[in-house]
Amino acid sequence: MAIVHRSWTNLNSSILGKLQSCCNVQICGIKYFPPPLPYEGMEIPEKSKLKFMEKVPNLGNIKMPKMIKNLRFMRGPELIHNSFIHQQYGIIALGGGRMRHGHFEMVRMTLGRKIDPSRMFAIWRVDPPWQPVTKKGQGHRMGGGKGAIDHYVTPIKADRVIIELAGKCTFDEVKGFLRIIAHNLPFKAEAISHEMLEERRRLEREAEENNLNPFTFEYLIKNNMGNCQSWIRKIDFFHFGKYI
Repeated sequence: MAIVHRSWTNLNSSILGKLQSCCNVQICGIKYFPPPLPYEGMEIPEKSKLKFMEKVPNLGNIKMPKMIKNLRFMRGPELIHNSFIHQQYGIIALGGGRMRHGHFEMVRMTLGRKIDPSRMFAIWRVDPPWQPVTKKGQGHRMGGGKGAIDHYVTPIKADRVIIELAGKCTFDEVKGFLRIIAHNLPFKAEAISHEMLEERRRLEREAEENNLNPFTFEYLIKNNMGNCQSWIRKIDFFHFGKYI
């Protein structure tokens, strides 16, 4: 037993369990902590916090034109900015929506208070507000042309990365305030790590490849089963019920 006690700290949890069952030794106060993750080659930029986003786009002497709603800017999946650059942590959108200037400030102020600038940094993955939204004054009658520009928004699609957080930290350290930020956004969003995101997409691909039921939603629409093409939405012809 003296030999066992001298090498006690070098044993992992699995070996300790086997020794407890074989030798009937008390190990209540001994815990196994995994070694810290290596952060070799990780460089923290000089400006580690999120930059301020302008409330109104600066076009110089050009007057900002008015626009229609263009809901297509929010529909469907994001095909470009849907993965992490630094392959660590961030917030992704689960549905479409619009971010106003107040939402940008909420994200920036919350992260500015919570992160440690000496070993963490955050970057924006969305553009500042650029799409104008018009509004007529209170009590105005209908007609008389389109109203004046009231504010600017940034349209967001599903699977879009909103912010990205990286540095010498673990997901358990940052997931608390990232979830608070995701909850306060005007659309469904989630705090997630790079490993979790890749595992989720791998499971989705496996479920699609190993599906034994031939009557998928895509099959029903393309073959007009039950005359479904007369009542389904237009977007379902492109995404087959996956996105709103």
